[in-house]
Amino acid sequence: MTYHHSGNAPVHAPNSGGRPWADDTGTVEASWEADGEMVRSAYTLHAEDDDFGQAGTLVREVWNDAQRAQFVDKVAGSLLGGVRSPVLERAFAYWKNVDAKIGQQIEDKVRAGSAA
Repeated sequence: MTYHHSGNAPVHAPNSGGRPWADDTGTVEASWEADGEMVRSAYTLHAEDDDFGQAGTLVREVWNDAQRAQFVDKVAGSLLGGVRSPVLERAFAYWKNVDAKIGQQIEDKVRAGSAA
């Protein structure tokens, strides 16, 4: 995990900078205390992993219609602030994974070029 950032390079992988690696200019050994050996390895996905369940529940079961509409406007407005392809399409897919209806509303607003 990268915890140090310098410059404008993305610090996550995969990233929109076209690199398959993250910016790892910082050294863990120089500033991190841990008991035992530090290991850098990829996470193994499990069948029970769920990155979108809680967010979907929030949108569908906790928020009311006004809160959902405000959220759609906020996200669409942020995406209209200069997000371009292919990141834009990934953002739409992300929000559709949270909730298909909310994701489609966000995409529709962005494609129409307007947020409230």
